[in-house]
Amino acid sequence: MKLAAIDIGSNAARLLITDVYLDKQNKPEFIKSNLVRVPLRLGFDVFETGEISENKINHLVSTIKAYRHLLDAYDVKHVKACATSAMRDAKNSEAIIKKVKKETGIQIEVITGDSEASMIYENHTAESLPKDAGYLYIDVGGGSTELTFFMNSELQFKRSFNIGTIRILKQQVTDAHWAEMKEYIRANTKNAKRVMAIGSGGNINKVFSLSKRKEGRPLPLDLLRDYYKEFSSMSVQERMSRYLMREDRADVIVPALLIYINVLKWAGAEEILIPKIGLADGLIHALYDEVVKNALTGGNS
Repeated sequence: MKLAAIDIGSNAARLLITDVYLDKQNKPEFIKSNLVRVPLRLGFDVFETGEISENKINHLVSTIKAYRHLLDAYDVKHVKACATSAMRDAKNSEAIIKKVKKETGIQIEVITGDSEASMIYENHTAESLPKDAGYLYIDVGGGSTELTFFMNSELQFKRSFNIGTIRILKQQVTDAHWAEMKEYIRANTKNAKRVMAIGSGGNINKVFSLSKRKEGRPLPLDLLRDYYKEFSSMSVQERMSRYLMREDRADVIVPALLIYINVLKWAGAEEILIPKIGLADGLIHALYDEVVKNALTGGNS
C-alpha cells in the first residue's frame, strides 16, 4: 500500500510518500519512498499582514500541482494534506483551500494546534523507551511549538503555543508568551522524576546532523547552548557558507534553538532524542488507520 502526506507549515511544505507492508506479526511497517520539501515561507506573510499574498498563493498552488504529479507517478491512491499555524491564522485560508482543491483535486485540512501535537506522537516513539521517565515531545515550527507529555505511559498534556521561529524573527513573541509557556511546562512536568525530551522538526534534525552523533544518541542541553551561541555570533550568510545550510534554514535555526533550550530548561530535561519524526510521519500513521478502518467498514478514503 502506498500512502502520502502533505504537511503545509509556516516555513515549508513537505510531501512524504511511504510504502506500508505487513510484517509476519501482521503489524504495519512504514518505509519512506520519497520526501520533498519546498520552502514556501507562508508565515512571513501571515504573521505580518494577517493573510497570504497572491505571489505565495501561486507558489503554493504550483507546489501542490507538482506534488499531484509525483503522487500520480508513484501511483498513490491515498493522500492526507494538512496545514498548520500560518493557514490557521490567515484570513484568506478558506479561499486558498478552495483554489487548491479546484486546481489539483487535493483537499487541505487546517488542523488545530492540539491535533498537530497529537499527530506528532502518532509514531509512539516513547513506547520503546524506559518507563521510569516522563517524555516531552517538542515540535518547533515557524508559527507554533507543539508540546506533548507522557508519564507512566499515559498522556499528561498536549498543548500548542504560538511561539515559532518565524514569529520570533518577526518580533511577535512577547515576554508574556514566554512566561506563559514557562509556567505551563514547570507546573505540568514537576511530578516527573526525570524528563527526557524528544524533538522533531527540520531545525533540530539539522543540529543532530551537524553533531555527527550516532543515531539513537541524545543531544545534551549544553551542546544545544553551544550551537546557539556559535550560530548567534554569525550572519545568515556565514551560517549558509560554513555549515552548507539553505537560507530558509540558516535564518530560523537560531530562534529554533532558543525554543528548544528554553523548553528543556523549564522541563528540567538534560538531553533530547532526535528520532527524525515529524507531522508528515504522524499524518501517514493517521491515514493508514483511516484506510484500514474504511476497508473494514466498506467506506471510502
